[in-house]
Amino acid sequence: MGHDHDHFETVRSGNKKALSIALIITAGIMLLEFFGGLFTNSLALIADSGHMLSDTVSLVLSLSAIWFAGRAASANKTYGYYRFEILTAFINGITLFVMAGFIIYEAVQRLYEPAEVQGGWMLVIASIGLAANVLSAWVLNRGADVQGNLNMKSAYMHIIGDALGSVGAIVAGMLILLFDWTIADPLISVAVALLILRSAWGILQNSIHILMEGTPETIDTQQVRERLLEIEGVLDVHDLHVWTITSGMDLFTCHIDVDVNIQEQKVLQEALKLVYDVCGIEHATIQIEKTDTVHDSLKV
Repeated sequence: MGHDHDHFETVRSGNKKALSIALIITAGIMLLEFFGGLFTNSLALIADSGHMLSDTVSLVLSLSAIWFAGRAASANKTYGYYRFEILTAFINGITLFVMAGFIIYEAVQRLYEPAEVQGGWMLVIASIGLAANVLSAWVLNRGADVQGNLNMKSAYMHIIGDALGSVGAIVAGMLILLFDWTIADPLISVAVALLILRSAWGILQNSIHILMEGTPETIDTQQVRERLLEIEGVLDVHDLHVWTITSGMDLFTCHIDVDVNIQEQKVLQEALKLVYDVCGIEHATIQIEKTDTVHDSLKV
């Protein structure tokens, strides 16, 4: 089980390094696209730089979350500060919603009042932005746990949203150059914003689920309960709860009623091993009860 803890810390170290590299790349391209958007009068570029600003803030928040999570537990924070990572993912999800809303609002304004856009420069700058987005995404995908860690996933989705914005700006630039379709700029911006909203919704759902102490999606509590009931001497399993502190750190608690003649420590050892084998949870608290153990019924 100590090996799992070492692996957890190794993954966190990789997350921190990958985020730092992605932050440097994203901040630099953000400035390039913002001033490039002003120069070319391209909403797609300005919108993408605005999204990159939110990405830069997102990456800073994610790095801060890792730093906070690394602080030791205290008397009044007995689980430490790991949950800060989930709060950061929640904030990042909200910023994605806000940014998408801003892009859609500005795009609607331009549909009513079309503006002249320099498609050539827009194409060049958006291509540079896309290259930077792909590089940042590659760094995070290779060095960070973007699938298992919600904080990393929210930062990664910001980068992917940027890449989509850059692709949209490139397509718009080509249409403007080839056909002088200036309307392509706001229309593609709206399409990108809708894709961003889709990702943001998933991140918000997952972070809210964790903040509400929801059961991890990979764990079937009914199946776990049935497996525990198969242990010799177990009569009933109740008050079973599984929840997540932060990505990769799940907790388990339950009460087990056992036969009065059974060795409860043997049952406890088997139950702890089963929870670890089935759920991968090493932080499990199991209360063994016999028929003479009486406590008030619990609300949850």
